[in-house]
Parts: sequence; structure tokens; C-alpha cells
Amino acid sequence: MSRTVNGEFLFAAEDCELFRVLMRIVGEYCGVEILTYAILSNHFHLLVRVPEKQVVSDDELIRRYQVLHPGRTKHHLARVSAIKAALASNSSNGQMWRERQLRRMNDISLYLQMLKQSFSREYNRRHGRFGTLWSERFKSVLVEPGVALQTVAAYIDLNCIRARLVEDPKEYRFCGYAEAIGGSHDARAGIAWILGQPWAIAAGAYRLILFGSGSAPRSLKGQIGDKAFSEAMRSGGKLTASEMLRCRVRYFTDGGILGGKRFIQDVAERSQGFLNKAKSFTPVLDWKELFTYRRPRGCALV
Repeated sequence: MSRTVNGEFLFAAEDCELFRVLMRIVGEYCGVEILTYAILSNHFHLLVRVPEKQVVSDDELIRRYQVLHPGRTKHHLARVSAIKAALASNSSNGQMWRERQLRRMNDISLYLQMLKQSFSREYNRRHGRFGTLWSERFKSVLVEPGVALQTVAAYIDLNCIRARLVEDPKEYRFCGYAEAIGGSHDARAGIAWILGQPWAIAAGAYRLILFGSGSAPRSLKGQIGDKAFSEAMRSGGKLTASEMLRCRVRYFTDGGILGGKRFIQDVAERSQGFLNKAKSFTPVLDWKELFTYRRPRGCALV
């Protein structure tokens, strides 16, 4: 998740579309899979899968390079030809080019850096501005596959509901669910992976996660806001999972690690001392099977 400088509402529809296109282009180049996303006028959420680093052939590196740098000009074609020749001869220039590309593969930090920088350059050029566009480095949460992953995905796709932009996320152009409903193979593949089922089955199952026991969205007038949510929790009231997903739950952006206790403990043990293995687990409200590594600062509930 990353927000614009000062949280300003900078992105119009054409800017969101530019971000969506770059998001997938840079993802294909870096080998990062987009599962779902939400792009709004002052921030974005991405749910991604980052496969472990693996052997990437020279032919695949060139293909990815051409995805990132498309073009049919004489200069571009000559550049690609020179790269192919350098790789084929395994010259020092070819080795350096190969190593430079491989360093960018399967790395979430470099993916977000490339995405945000390339978007900033094009956005500033289009709007005649200069200077920083983003307020800070991105926030990230490591999510366990299964219930945690499905819950976070739904939370992301419901961003447009919490922002009071539409009554159903399928009506909001710049989220993964709407793109999947529109027929996008990549978007459908992402949600199918989240659910662990083919799209034909995952489509209905995911909609139940978004809206609870029914398939129809609630009216915006019936949405539960953050204030009402906090009051309900303080008074001992209970909300369903689908109702809580319509509120701003900071555990999903500031919790560090989200999943079951065993998953969090395993990550902490593999962190080589970077994470405190003895740190207590924080339950995520009424999701009894979900815990986070840390509680968001300055906020007891949301």
C-alpha cells in the first residue's frame, strides 16, 4: 500500500488506468504476480505473489525486457540485437546485462520501486509537474495463503465501497474484482489462485466473501462507518466478517504479518533474528483464526 504526498487526491481515471497498465507490465518483467488490487485517487493497494527466485533463461530475459521496453524503432531493434549478440557470446557486457536483469527478478521492493518511479515520471510529464509524488516508502504485510489471503483480498476489493464510490466493486473499474468480472484472464487467474479453485467456481465463492451470506450488495446508506464500528466494539456489539470488511481495519495494512499463529511463528524463526520470536500475537478482532505480528500504533481497534 502506498499513498500520494500529503494524501492529495491526484489521480483521475486516466491516471488510474496508466497505473493499472504499468502495474502489470512491470509485474511481468519482474516475475511478480498480481492477485488483486485497488487504485484510488490518492493511494493504491496491491496483493501480489512473489515466487522464489529461479533460473531465468536468456531468451526469457530478453522477452521480459521487450515487455518493459516495447518499441519497433531502428534504435530499439538495434539495441535488442546487440543484447542478443552479447548474451550469445557471453561477453563481459552480456554478463553484466544478464546480472543486472536477474537482480530485479522476484523482489517486491524492486518491483514497487520500478512501478512507482515509472508511474511518477509519466504522471509528471502528463501533468506538467515535478518533484515527489509519493508520501513515503510502501507499507507491506506478509499474508498466509488460505483464510488470511482471502480476507485481505476482499478488503482490498472493497476499498471502493468504503470510499463511497460505488455500491458494488464490480462497478469500480480500477479493482481486481471488476477487471475479473469484465473478462480479464490475468484478473481471473489472480482471484482463482486466491481461492485455490478454477474461476468458474471461485467467482461465486469470492462474491460470498465480499458480501457475506448473500450475493447482493447492501445500500450505501446501510454501510457501517469507522465511528459506528468503534462504538459497536466498545459497547460489546458484534459485527459479521463482511461488515468488518466495510470498515477501515488497520491490521491489514500495518500488521506486519497476517495469518495463523503457526505461520507467524515460522516466519519469525526464519527471519534470522530480524523479528522477535517471543513477541505476542495480536488477534484480528473477531476473526478467531487470524492474528498479526504487531498491533497498529495508536489504535486499539481499527
